[in-house]
Amino acid sequence: MDADRSIMRETSRGFERYYNPKLHGEIRLDTNTNVLGSNPAAAEYLRTHTWDLNGYPDTYSGGLREALGELYGLNPDNIIAGNGSDEMLDVIFKTFTNWGDDTAVPFPSYSLYDYFVKSNGGKAIMVDLTDDFQLDVDALVRTKAKVTIVPSPNNPTGNCFRRKDLEDLVSRFDGIVVIDEAYSEYSGNGFIDRVDEFDNLIVTRTFSKAYAMAALRVGYVASNAKLSEMMMCVKIPYSLNSISEGAAIAAVKDQGFIRRSVELVTEQRPKLIKGLEKLGFEVFPSDSNFVLARSPIDHKVLVDGLKARNVLIRDFGSKRRTENCVRPTVGTEELNTLLLERTEEVIDECH
Repeated sequence: MDADRSIMRETSRGFERYYNPKLHGEIRLDTNTNVLGSNPAAAEYLRTHTWDLNGYPDTYSGGLREALGELYGLNPDNIIAGNGSDEMLDVIFKTFTNWGDDTAVPFPSYSLYDYFVKSNGGKAIMVDLTDDFQLDVDALVRTKAKVTIVPSPNNPTGNCFRRKDLEDLVSRFDGIVVIDEAYSEYSGNGFIDRVDEFDNLIVTRTFSKAYAMAALRVGYVASNAKLSEMMMCVKIPYSLNSISEGAAIAAVKDQGFIRRSVELVTEQRPKLIKGLEKLGFEVFPSDSNFVLARSPIDHKVLVDGLKARNVLIRDFGSKRRTENCVRPTVGTEELNTLLLERTEEVIDECH
């Protein structure tokens, strides 16, 4: 058999591998993880516990669902936990879309939405954000898609969508509305505690960002009990391992670390923005732990120059609507100073 891409599922043939840089000890300001380092409560849990590796984990992660329910004032039946919020996105499309169904996706937004839609046999309808990177609610509603998914704060632009626009979208969209709140701890402006108010709302969250647990792959969704029950029947049993679940429960109980993480970003983000603007960048408003900035020099020259100086940032400069833009994570004061100094070096080389 000639193993070219014609043997792949038709909707998957155009896929390319996800961002996967070869690492040689660089400082990573490209993944928007927590610059304070590993979650201390989760790390302590891993240090002090042992597990029966021969036993299965809890089928549906009941302990974590209870802890999250207590945190948000929800019934555990409102919540599904799994192997990262990416698994949760996959479950949503497996549950609510048929082959050929449309999903409305704001553009620009998280690149993997298109992957999950297509890998489940659907079609992504890209709907441009407005000039100030806000939702075009009318355009999303006009798609008549089966699902729409909107990240708030948005990645890569960094801004939250207006609350009234999100409420308008949930009220008017004749289908499932997914609000991806991966970065919502930094904005304090989420919908997760309101899922019982709507019959079509699903909220996704993750432990990979503010919770500083990306290596353990923990994510969850919240919705009304009817939608949650449907998704629970589709989700792979045992997908969240016992070790990650226990660490996540410990992390939920240490909200002081989350507060410190948010305070750091709140303090350092304006300093980073001011420093980048001083170097000639156009920096867009951000409610998250990263900023999108249009570079004063060629984006690839900047990213490659920083990598040569042992710093990684994310490059969005070849994409429509984010032409010549890069996306650095907001660091500690020391990391931001380092980033700005090395950025200035790269820019100076171009003059």
